[in-house]
Amino acid sequence: MTDSLFIGLSDQDAPQSLVLKRANRHGLIAGATGTGKTVTLQGLAEGFSRAGVPVFLADVKGDIAGMARAGSEAAAWTGKRALELKIADYDWEAMPVVFWDLFGEQGHPIRTTISEMGPLLLSRLMGLNDTQEGVMTIAFRYADDNDMLLLDLEDLQAMLAFVSENADELSARYGNVTKASVGSIQRQLLTLDSQGGAAFFGEPAFEISDFIALDSKGRGRVNILAADKLMQSPRLYATFLLWLLSELFETLPEVGDPDKPRLVFFFDEAHLLFDEAPDALMDKVEQVVRLIRSKGVGVYFVTQNPIDIPEKVAGQLGNRVQHALRAFTPRDARAIKSAAETFRPNPRLDVAAVITEMKVGEALVSTLMPDGAPSPVERTRIAPPRSRVGPLTSGERMDVINASPFAGKYEERVDRESAAELLAMKREDSAAQAAADKQAALQAKLEAQAAKEEAKLQAIRAREAARLEAARARAAARPTATQKAIEAAARSAASTIGRQVAGSLGKSLVRGILGSLFK
Repeated sequence: MTDSLFIGLSDQDAPQSLVLKRANRHGLIAGATGTGKTVTLQGLAEGFSRAGVPVFLADVKGDIAGMARAGSEAAAWTGKRALELKIADYDWEAMPVVFWDLFGEQGHPIRTTISEMGPLLLSRLMGLNDTQEGVMTIAFRYADDNDMLLLDLEDLQAMLAFVSENADELSARYGNVTKASVGSIQRQLLTLDSQGGAAFFGEPAFEISDFIALDSKGRGRVNILAADKLMQSPRLYATFLLWLLSELFETLPEVGDPDKPRLVFFFDEAHLLFDEAPDALMDKVEQVVRLIRSKGVGVYFVTQNPIDIPEKVAGQLGNRVQHALRAFTPRDARAIKSAAETFRPNPRLDVAAVITEMKVGEALVSTLMPDGAPSPVERTRIAPPRSRVGPLTSGERMDVINASPFAGKYEERVDRESAAELLAMKREDSAAQAAADKQAALQAKLEAQAAKEEAKLQAIRAREAARLEAARARAAARPTATQKAIEAAARSAASTIGRQVAGSLGKSLVRGILGSLFK
């Protein structure tokens, strides 16, 4: 097995190579449009693959896809360049390419879940401010605390609606939650959804181990992300690459400095990664780039201008290939000066002047030597690729996709029970409980009213019974009219009888002064 990758020949016909043991110390490929960056990228990717190192790269313009087919005489310059550079074993060769696509149109779908993405990267994706990011973090924390999976945008939308409805309760527990912030996040989610971001979130989630695979010949698979459509949503593109890098960092074990990388990762259009990135995110990127080296992953940034890479990240890049720059603007001039100062000097070269003079296919090259020191910069003619330089037809692409070892694994979306369903059930349970409580309260009110009416009726009955009893008592105490008549008749009869008896006794009875009888 080779221990280095041939990059090209210097102007002194000295081979310029990339030492595999130092390839995980990251790198930079820079240069103006049309100066040969794509060919350099393709050649390095082929070299890593033949050395048994899997590769990931983004195909921004659609012209890297040709790696899936062998080169041919149609591109005569490649054979001619191989002869010029004295490449003895040069032959056209197709690479073991696997196509991927976030939208599932030009490759196997790549998905992740909202939970795996996390609040920091998701906030970056939607351009949230600090306050809104805090609300997003609270939503994630509540989901984690209550074992609710956030798998897709529907889950996140449901969770945000729940957070808004329960803002007071959650504020007391987790910190301030305002409905205005939730509303802003929801609007950003709608924008993300309209840009096709919903296709990126869901299951089955991508398994990072599928990137780290070899073909039957022991060559590393070349994973090509179709990014031409994705570039229309640059924030989604940058966030996806950051997520992928973060997943590699979290998943892979520590291996120190292996004899060759476990995976090489190419960031094309790298400036999109850093444009408008907040300081917290920049710190995260710098940390991951610095530490992922020990996981055996090499990260190579591809960009037009070397000053697109922040200094604290650029300081981690040990292997550099600088194509021509044009000094058309003051910014270009600063870029040329910056690029010249980052190389280990070569007494034979005026680097600042050479950068503006190089032809297409030439570059200034400085790589880490076996002892870890950077090599002196050399003006280098870049070796040609062995695979096709240029795009594939749609039929050729479909042939590669159908023959892929991952065909059918990710194509069908799965929707299992997650936060949206659990919150819907929670809402239904709450509504059912509220209805039951309302019914119970109404029943209790009716029962209380019935009891009150019954008590009132009992009181009326008691008063009426007492009145009747009193009436009966009064009636019992007074003689009736018949009794009075009998008594009167009896008295009258007695009086008559008395008078008759008195007459018969010979007037023995006398009357008093008022005519009353004396006995």
